[in-house]
Amino acid sequence: MRSHISKNAETRHLGADVVHYREYKILLQPDRFTSRQGFLDFWNCASKTLKKLGLKVDIDPRAFDSQVREVLFYDTPEFDLYNHHFILRKRTFYDQGWPRPGHELTFKYRAPELKDAAAVDVHPQLGGHDEIKFKEELLLERDRLGGMRSVYSHGCVLTSPNIELERGIEDITRAFPTLKKIDIRPRTKMALVNNVAVEEVQSTIGMIHFHHHFKGKATIAIWRSRALEKSLAGEFAFQCKFDRLEDVPAESIELSEEFYKKVQLDCAEWIKLGTTKTAMVYGLGDNNHLKNRE
Repeated sequence: MRSHISKNAETRHLGADVVHYREYKILLQPDRFTSRQGFLDFWNCASKTLKKLGLKVDIDPRAFDSQVREVLFYDTPEFDLYNHHFILRKRTFYDQGWPRPGHELTFKYRAPELKDAAAVDVHPQLGGHDEIKFKEELLLERDRLGGMRSVYSHGCVLTSPNIELERGIEDITRAFPTLKKIDIRPRTKMALVNNVAVEEVQSTIGMIHFHHHFKGKATIAIWRSRALEKSLAGEFAFQCKFDRLEDVPAESIELSEEFYKKVQLDCAEWIKLGTTKTAMVYGLGDNNHLKNRE
């Protein structure tokens, strides 16, 4: 993996959308999360690594009060979006068992190279509120613990847009014109991927400090398929936000990466290698059309 310094040089040439987030993700074994106790047990394990490195954590007052969200992915029957590195995801938040009136729609492009992700214009052709989120995601290596690899995610987050997701790709393309570059028949139908509705249970644990005001919000989550009544994967993640990565001291970047690598080794029995949460949803059904393996 290249140093953050070389990435900074590339970032200066990206135009209006630049990387403002680094999100460090660790996939966890689902069978360890059958109750709230699983969240507590994993955090106890990760806390030992934090102590070894002398890292401070501001624990959220409601750290282990879980939030519930429904997560739905939409694509064509042949997974044209996913196979071209696009993801279309709808999230609905729940309060005390009831869905909130609004929902969150995310459209994003993911690529291992910064310049490739930056080159895709994810801006929507819609009115209303939208937020562009450009982040570097740090993921586990596919076949060993203690490493990391980068994927760049260039996305747009919309709040309750007036888009019918289960109509033709033509409607989605009107909302996100960059999809015109994909050769898909205009009347191709969109549908819920593998008919999987994911229930996400997440706890916001608190803020990990990596010195010099560089800090990451830590979360633990479990994804479950409602239809299959099956837990798919857990995830520990922490996300750092900044104005410009080049202004973050190298010491802080290195400390965050050291924690990311060491916690994998210290909590090895918890870790799930070889996939991502999204890839698991796409791989649950007949995956003859699945080409993008993340």
